[in-house]
Amino acid sequence: MPLIKQGRFVAVFFVNQTLPRRWTDNDLLLVRGVAERTWAAVERARAEKAQRDAEAELKALTQTLERQVAERTAELEEKEARLRTIFETSYQYQGVLDLEGRVLDANASSLEGIGAKLRDVAGKRLWNTPWFTGTPGMPENVGQVFFKVVQGETFRKEMRVNLPNGGWRWFDFAMRAVRDESGEVIAVVPEAVETTERHQAEDALRQAQKLEAMGQLTGGVAHDFNNLLTPIVATLDGLRRRQVVAERDQRLIHAALQAADRAKILVQRLLAFARRQPLKPQPVDVVRLVTEMAALVNSTTGPKINVVVEAGDGLDAAIADQNQLEMAILNLAVNARDAMADGGTLRISVSQREVSAEDSAVAMLEPGSYILLEVADTGEGMSAETLAHAIEPFFSTKGVGKGTGLGLSMVHGLASQLGGALTLESEAGKGTTARLWLPASRERPAGRKSVAVEATANGVGLVLLVDDEASVRESTAEMLTELGYIVTEARSGEEAKALVDKGLHPDLLITDHLMPGMTGSELARAVREKMPGTKVLIISGYAENTAHGPDFPWLDKPFRQEELARRLAEIDADG
Repeated sequence: MPLIKQGRFVAVFFVNQTLPRRWTDNDLLLVRGVAERTWAAVERARAEKAQRDAEAELKALTQTLERQVAERTAELEEKEARLRTIFETSYQYQGVLDLEGRVLDANASSLEGIGAKLRDVAGKRLWNTPWFTGTPGMPENVGQVFFKVVQGETFRKEMRVNLPNGGWRWFDFAMRAVRDESGEVIAVVPEAVETTERHQAEDALRQAQKLEAMGQLTGGVAHDFNNLLTPIVATLDGLRRRQVVAERDQRLIHAALQAADRAKILVQRLLAFARRQPLKPQPVDVVRLVTEMAALVNSTTGPKINVVVEAGDGLDAAIADQNQLEMAILNLAVNARDAMADGGTLRISVSQREVSAEDSAVAMLEPGSYILLEVADTGEGMSAETLAHAIEPFFSTKGVGKGTGLGLSMVHGLASQLGGALTLESEAGKGTTARLWLPASRERPAGRKSVAVEATANGVGLVLLVDDEASVRESTAEMLTELGYIVTEARSGEEAKALVDKGLHPDLLITDHLMPGMTGSELARAVREKMPGTKVLIISGYAENTAHGPDFPWLDKPFRQEELARRLAEIDADG
């Protein structure tokens, strides 16, 4: 029997009987009913199977979607965790603001800078937080900038702010808008990179350049001043020795010589600042030196000052001139004493430090190992303005007659000449710490040598005296003549060399170092090359012994006859 559904043939229901039979209408009606019910069962089974298949497919799809959602969620969480880690560990100050300027988030660096938690600043307008409230006028400026950024502008500027943690600091500050896919501004990101160390390094470089320029000027003035002092000292010294005037006049001469000696000391300090003083760098046990000087420092500072010496064990030696280092320590101690009029504590400590190329605190030093000598006091300290000028020559806050203003200048020059540095840390009302950095050496320190030399030259032989300053040449020639030498004078290195080339055979060459044309050391080498046995003495207003060469003894201008005689005697003793 055919089954027609919705006008479409869908199946045939077949009924079979082995014997012939005449099918009545009732039989056909019964068969049709059975066929309909059978088809309904088939349709239901098909529908149930389709439903089961659909449910299985939906379940599989749901599981796939759930897995994909879980994977995507995990990826997003991992990405968020990475971004949060970057955000929180960044050295930059970073945050997020809503469109009213209220803080939504801030990273750890920015919160650490003001000593706060996120809850302390969340919901507050950025310009009303401790990042800016400590700086006069800054909240208003930042507020104005924020609303310009919301309108689409960008902002970046270097600024100096006063933070609760760390005080005044420099930052490269920027603010930018965050937009959605449609281009609408949805948030604002402020960020800042601290540039304080860079500014400190730039300031240190400018200070070094300024001091270098001042050193060049000071060295030149000192050289000329020494040339002026030399004939003055020689003339006064000659009058004193001969005693050709009355006793009252002798007292005046003596007073003038004392003034000239003070001028000589002043020039030596100027040369120290200019890094042109004569030094004998050698390994020095700074720990031992400071320990031995403790009693001297105590007596210098007086009973109101408590002197504490702290020295580490097993430190390397420092490359220094021991005599000059002692003077530097005393200078620093005297400065500390003067800063503690009502008494206090003076702490002298010695340690060893490694300086790297990234160490901004001592940017002027080459990387390496250094002996650090610290002299700290609990005195009145210095303002930032005073500290900026403290190393400059003749700068002093002690008042007229209480100091030349050259103590720190001399220490700075000594340290620089030795390849080290002097750094100062001070704040008004909180004392001062002077740090003297000296290159370390693994060589064993040499002991002090004390060799007595008779201060009398033999006064025998021919001296070739060379100086471009006539007054210096004449006064020195007179001293040498009185000592018994025969003197031939020359006004320049070239003139002296011409005399030697023509057959002059001096036993001793005494020459100025810095002259127009050929220098004294160049002349000495030329004479030594022609006559190896010729003795040499370099006299110089600069006192740059490093330029003379290790084979040439030197004598600083100005000098008295007895100093000249002693130096010549030492040269004779050395053979």
